[in-house]
Amino acid sequence: MDQWKAALRQSSEKPLLVFKHSTQCPVSAGAHEALTNYLADAAPPSVEFAIVHVIEDRPVSNDIAETLGVTHKSPQAILIKNGEPVWDESHWRITEQFLAERLQEA
Repeated sequence: MDQWKAALRQSSEKPLLVFKHSTQCPVSAGAHEALTNYLADAAPPSVEFAIVHVIEDRPVSNDIAETLGVTHKSPQAILIKNGEPVWDESHWRITEQFLAERLQEA
């Protein structure tokens, strides 16, 4: 929980992409692969990244949803700037192309 709160505070210095991942969901596995591929192919990222395992870290996952006012989904990508959500996306829409387009704008 402390790491999440610190990352949220630091989003005022550099945007933060939170990826909520279920280790038991094949859709989440596909989105995680897209994120991993994006990170491997991208230039130095303009955002910080955090991965939350929603089953193993349920309290953190719930606090993210509550603090940001964003309905929990899994998989889910949430871009945060200055402690506020800028956008969130979930499920099959989280692709390498989507991340490249949206994070280039960050």
